[in-house]
Amino acid sequence: RDLGHLPIDLGCHGDSAVDYPDFAEAVADAVRSDRCSLGVCIDGAGIGSTMAANKVPGIRAANCYDVASAQNAREHNYANVLSLGAKLERVRVFEIVRTFLTTPEGAARHGRRVDKITAIERRYSAAPRSPGVRA
Repeated sequence: RDLGHLPIDLGCHGDSAVDYPDFAEAVADAVRSDRCSLGVCIDGAGIGSTMAANKVPGIRAANCYDVASAQNAREHNYANVLSLGAKLERVRVFEIVRTFLTTPEGAARHGRRVDKITAIERRYSAAPRSPGVRA
């Protein structure tokens, strides 16, 4: 809110165990459908939410653990979903989120690389699943 964003809480509420892919998909879908310009996921390590969110076409989720990785994710990879591990220090989390939300997408040379990532996504989205790949 301090940075001019209106957050939408798509998270779990309570102490019961939940399945992080459900929440990561909800965040990714909110970004993909333009309900949100950027998304933030938090799970135990941030890895699972990153993997789940990246299955949604158009999503570029990044598991960031410090300010430098958050800045790089936005500038170089045009990340639109930030995934965080729940065990990060609170102060560090705020610094990472602030950096992610305030860092613009980088120069055109990075955009060309992001276009290549998108092309890979499109090719494999249309490809039949290979034998031996778990569903």
